[in-house]
Amino acid sequence: MRTTTDFQSERLISMDVYRGFVMFLMMAEVLQFSQISEAFPQSTLWAFLAHHQSHAEWLGCTLHDLIQPSFTFLVGVALPYSLASRQAKQQPYRLQLRHTIQRSLILVLLGIFLRSVGRSQTNFTFEDTLTQIGLGYPFLFLLANQPKRQAWKALFILPFLYWLAFLLFPVPAIDPQTVGVPADWPYHFTGWAAHFNKNTNLAWAFDTWFLNLFPREKPFLFNQGGYATLSFIPTLATMILGLQAGKWLKAGLPGELLMRRFIFMGIAGLGLGWLFTITGICPSVKRIWTPSWVLFSGGWCFLLLAGFYYVVDMLKFRSWATFFVVIGMNSIAAYVIAHLLEPFIADTFQTHLGPSVFLIFGEVYEPLTKGIFVLAGYWLILYYLYRKKIFIRI
Repeated sequence: MRTTTDFQSERLISMDVYRGFVMFLMMAEVLQFSQISEAFPQSTLWAFLAHHQSHAEWLGCTLHDLIQPSFTFLVGVALPYSLASRQAKQQPYRLQLRHTIQRSLILVLLGIFLRSVGRSQTNFTFEDTLTQIGLGYPFLFLLANQPKRQAWKALFILPFLYWLAFLLFPVPAIDPQTVGVPADWPYHFTGWAAHFNKNTNLAWAFDTWFLNLFPREKPFLFNQGGYATLSFIPTLATMILGLQAGKWLKAGLPGELLMRRFIFMGIAGLGLGWLFTITGICPSVKRIWTPSWVLFSGGWCFLLLAGFYYVVDMLKFRSWATFFVVIGMNSIAAYVIAHLLEPFIADTFQTHLGPSVFLIFGEVYEPLTKGIFVLAGYWLILYYLYRKKIFIRI
């Protein structure tokens, strides 16, 4: 990881705004809408906000579920710009590949580090956003340097093989309660879809072998949320979708043509993901990144990119965007800050403003008030880095 003071004046601002928006959604978890919703069970507003600040239990999608695919998608969008910059500096392919492998390793190790905070020993787990991107990034780099048809082929082949492997894996005849799934859970699939049930699927079986190869506090039996290492394979497909979008953007195509392509890809992804889900061919499950989730979430990513591109880079309406640019241009810093600094910032405000500072709107709103103060602290740190033109790159 390096710190750079090089500020690129020629940037696709919509990418920074989109990235800043999704990172803001992640940081805004500190607002604790679910706790406020519990205090006001009759409020549809707080219920709506709490729902979209939480992940779907298994099947389905909330706004919060679009954070990881958007971040992943934008890695692909940015890659053509990064490659063009390195090629303009006449950096040899060997050096580019070495940097790619180093970046991948740093992302994986950083993800493991953040998942290990507060534990008695290193928590070797690979379902974190950073580790998932890191595992797939070298393959994305290799595809980015191939003719474009190779990326389109990979975009079809990877999810198909992932789906087929799940279908060929025999559903184990075990009590789901032994792997953390309640008997009355509403997402017990049947038929083909049963191969994508929580903690009785191929990815779960792989992790019961793979994760136990590492030193652990106790043997790995299942992930409470159903997340899995093998999700990096279809996650790579999401990055490839972003790669295609990035190539279209980098090619300097007319804005109207880009918008038509983005909207077409968005509607097609949503439609196909929904179709595969309702037919039972492949349910759309983020936690194991099923192929239908690649399509459905990818559709949303294209539509969100289209929206930000239209407003920010076509209409040049940017007066509102600085708030998100500050976050989006330092996304790695934002990710680390959100995972490490919440207690420090909250304690600092209480130290200097008094222990009851978060009670100014009453006890019932204390979690929300605390979250607002912490979120403001996150942004001010990022704004300081932005003003000093310090950007953390990997």
